[in-house]
Amino acid sequence: MNPTQQPVLSPREVGRILVVHAKRWLVPAVALGLMAAVYAAVRPAIWEASQALIVRNEAANNRQELGKFSHTDEMKTLQETILELVKSRGVLKAALTEIGPPKDYHKNRSAWPTPRDVVRLRKNIKLAPPKGAEFGKTEVFYLKVRSKDRSRAVALATVIVEDLKTRFQQLLDDRAASMINELEKPVALALADLEVSTGKLAELERSVGSDLAELRILHQSPSGGSDLRQKVVEVENELRVAKTDRRAKAELSSLLQSALSDPSRIEALPSRLLESQASLTRLSQGLSAARLETSGLLGKMTDAHPLVQAAKAGQREVLANLNGELRNAIQIAEVELRLSDARVESLEEQLADVLSRFDHLAGLRTGYANLIAETQNRTDLLQTARRTLADARASQAAARTASLIAQIDRPDTGTQPVGLSRSMTVLIGLGGGLLVGFGVLLLTVQPAPMPAELLALQHSLPALPCRPPTARPAGPAPPPGGALSMRRALEKIAYASKT
Repeated sequence: MNPTQQPVLSPREVGRILVVHAKRWLVPAVALGLMAAVYAAVRPAIWEASQALIVRNEAANNRQELGKFSHTDEMKTLQETILELVKSRGVLKAALTEIGPPKDYHKNRSAWPTPRDVVRLRKNIKLAPPKGAEFGKTEVFYLKVRSKDRSRAVALATVIVEDLKTRFQQLLDDRAASMINELEKPVALALADLEVSTGKLAELERSVGSDLAELRILHQSPSGGSDLRQKVVEVENELRVAKTDRRAKAELSSLLQSALSDPSRIEALPSRLLESQASLTRLSQGLSAARLETSGLLGKMTDAHPLVQAAKAGQREVLANLNGELRNAIQIAEVELRLSDARVESLEEQLADVLSRFDHLAGLRTGYANLIAETQNRTDLLQTARRTLADARASQAAARTASLIAQIDRPDTGTQPVGLSRSMTVLIGLGGGLLVGFGVLLLTVQPAPMPAELLALQHSLPALPCRPPTARPAGPAPPPGGALSMRRALEKIAYASKT
């Protein structure tokens, strides 16, 4: 059985193969290099116009920091909106229409721009953040437009930015108009509800009449003081005084009635009851003096003595006057008693009227408080709705007068077109051709086999015995793979003898 011949590669063998079969790797390398050169020669230069833009927040509804974003998410959302808008069909078509077709456009110019032209331009437009930044994290971003013509790229970038600003303002205007249409209905509903509650409140206040101020005070401060409460206290005090005066006059009238039958009781009347009866007091004192005089004369003289008779006559005259005065006093006391009764009755009626008014207002307080709370709530809702509507109108006015997008300088294409240079394209083509040629060479060429005598000698060499790990003597370990090293040595001998 013949041993298997193994192909062997060495640097000399590789060099020999490259020289002998040079066409197999040179042809692909030269072909791809020429193709790359032709492509580099005919490939048009691609210019990229870059326009730096800055975006700000609305200043109308941002009272904390004018033009600043309160959160990065707002800025990111706005920039994403701009990104979608800049690639919209309307913006791109308007820009292409204004710039016109390129010089090498061979189709029907009257149909410019076609949907394919818009799609092609959309692929050549992008928004990018500054280097080292993330999109949506900074207010500055770049609009980049690519074109084969340098001036056309600059013109497209300029026109697209202007159309973008206009369409973005229109978008904000449309959004604000939509918000205004949406908010006008809540304002109308809130106004109608407020008019209903205001009408109910006005009707209740008209029904209260002159006690409206008392009702408002009772609503604002249930435990506070008011004119009605003060009037209740005053009437109660007057009624208390009037009842006391009425009792005094009734007692005086009763005592005067009893004194009419026994005038001597007048002297026992309290002085405070006789303060209003001065003449009666003097007659009572005169009667007492006449009695003392008569008693003194009777102690010295007989009843028949003229002086005693005269004293008794004077006493009788004083008593007659006193009886007449008593009758007048009794009439006066009865009149005053009736007046006191009328005053007490009048005060009681006033107190009852004030208390009834107070009870009526207390009964209306709950409903009045509910109507006031309802009216205030609807007023707040109306103010909120109007404030929101005013903000929407301010946004619409701002969208019509100013743009949130501002340009930084002018579009710039740089000094070199984008992409690989012509020399780099040729070098890449040559490198690719060499790789392809080497691949073809390796697939189609086999190296020379090892001579049979050396192959037999390699297989006939015994493998060196290996001692067990326990029996290995101390000292440096022998190099592993001794048999494999011998094979390599034989391979080198065979190559040396062949060459």
